[in-house]
Parts: sequence; structure tokens; C-alpha cells
Amino acid sequence: MKKNRSLLFLIPAFVFAQFAWLGLLGLWIYWYVSNYLIIKQVGERLTPEIVIDSPNVFIFVGGIILIVCIAVALFFIFRNLTIQLKLTRLYDNFIANITHELKSPLSSIQLYLETLSIKEVSPEKRTEFLGIMMKDANRLKKLIDSILEISRLEQKRIAHNYHIYNADSIFRQLISATIEQFRLNESSVKISGSVSSKCVIDKDAMQIVFDNLIDNAMKYSAEQVEIQINLSTNIKKRIVIELQDNGIGIETKNYKNIFNKFQRINNRNIPNVKGTGLGLYWVKEIIKFHGGRITVSSDGLNKGTCFKIELPIYQTSKRFYINSLLRQTAKKEKIMETTDGE
Repeated sequence: MKKNRSLLFLIPAFVFAQFAWLGLLGLWIYWYVSNYLIIKQVGERLTPEIVIDSPNVFIFVGGIILIVCIAVALFFIFRNLTIQLKLTRLYDNFIANITHELKSPLSSIQLYLETLSIKEVSPEKRTEFLGIMMKDANRLKKLIDSILEISRLEQKRIAHNYHIYNADSIFRQLISATIEQFRLNESSVKISGSVSSKCVIDKDAMQIVFDNLIDNAMKYSAEQVEIQINLSTNIKKRIVIELQDNGIGIETKNYKNIFNKFQRINNRNIPNVKGTGLGLYWVKEIIKFHGGRITVSSDGLNKGTCFKIELPIYQTSKRFYINSLLRQTAKKEKIMETTDGE
């Protein structure tokens, strides 16, 4: 609340500063011109010793430029400060969300451990408790790994593992792995279309993309999730993957925001959605590192959402960039082989 109030205070302060500089500029021009005209008109009448020189245009223009520069600098300072305040607010929300996400499985593990240490439980119950604790432990590991991976993405320290694949078979394989992981019915996810070309991808990273997109569709579906995935190529010689769900949809104003770091779209129809606000940011960065792009569209609230991924076709588009990814992977593998040999 204090940050919002401080932001509201900054807006009128910035506006006042702009008016102050413009007012000063106007007074300066008025004073400069009026004094020159007065001296020009009556100077010679008062005394012939007054010499009328033309005004120094360079000083005048230079002063105006300096004032304009100060006004522009104030604008950028205000803009950056506003962005920093917004990021701080999003970061605070992220800390609150990630704390809850970490605390929930930890509390569950602690509860089952205390139960096992205090009470005698049957072998069946013990096996059930251990299974739940393993599930919660894996959930913790996934959360921590995602935070570490975001840090690597931010610092451009990516573990390159790019290889050439048949696009149609690799994407179907990755989608099937995601369906199996989330234990979805085969009827819930339908794949159509085909791609008769090759692509260069990091298989593990692209698995994260499909995991996050399908997990997002599940979270924001009020009913039984239904996902339609279409594979194709477009006239720009790119592989296109479209993922359409039957969820709550997205308003047009939020199209860009959902890919921002820490950003979460709250909806009163599904108020208890858990998450860190990093999933779609992670997806966007991974796609970007592959030389592709991801966009989102929706027909409106409660009309589903469509995520569209475009990736380069091997040896057809973005050749230099794709070849550089393969070279970096080959270099990394060579270093690893040399290290293993030693």
C-alpha cells in the first residue's frame, strides 16, 4: 500500500516538475526577447553610448537545449523509477508465492515424518506415506530447479545441448511425455497436422516448454481440460506449433504481460491457482534461445487460449544462428569428453 501511495505521489511531482521547467523556459524567452526589443527601441534615444549588439544566439539556443535535456532526463528517471517500483511489487508477490509453494510440501513431509515417528502404522500406510513424501520432495526439487534455471537464463549461462531432430516425431514424443507426466487421458490432448522437416532443439529445454504450457492449461481450466495441438509450417518457412485449450481465456490487455517475470493473471473464477509467475517467462526465454518466438491469443474470457510457437526449420531459416547453437553444443561435448578422458 505504501508503494502504491508513493507512486501516486511521484506522478503529480513529475507533472509539476515538467510544468516548472516549461514555465522557466517561457519566462526566459519572454525576458530575453522583451529586454532586447526595449533596448533596441529606446536605447539610442537615451544615450548614444549604448551599443546595440545582436543577441548571442548560441547561448540562447544552448540554454534551451539544456533545459529540454533536463526535462527529458526527468522523464526517463520517472519512467525507470516506475518500472522499478512495479518490478519490486511483482518480486514481493513472487516471494510470497514461492514461500507458500515451498512451505506446502515441506509441511506435508514434516507431518508424515512425525506420524511415522510417533505412531505405529501398517506397511500399506507406510508405503502410501513414503509415496506422498517422494511426490512432495520431487515437487520441491522441481521448484528449486526452475528458480536456478531462471537464474542461468538471466546470466546467459545456458547448458547447450542442441541436436538435429525430425520435427514431427520429436514434438509428438515430447507432448506424449508431458501427457504421461500429468496423467492426462488420451482424449484430453489431441494432436493434429504434421511437419516434414528437421529442427534443432535442446530436447530437455523443449520438454520444459510443453510441460509448462500444458500445466498452465490445466490450472486455468474450470472444467475438464481439453487441449488441441496442431503442427504445421508457414509461408515464412518456420515450424508452427499451436496449443489451444478450453480454459478461462485471456483479456487482450494481458497478452504481453503474461510473459513477464513474476507476472500472474488473477481470475476470480479460479482464485486458488498456485504458481510462481515464472512458467511462461521461462517458456518465452527458452523459445527465444531456439531462435523462435511465442505469441498468445484468445477469443475472450471463458473462450480458451491459444499459444503459438514458431521455430526455425533446419538449414532453411536462421542458418547462421542455428549453426552457432550446434557449434556450441559440439564444443561443450568435446570439453566433457576431454574431462572424462583425464
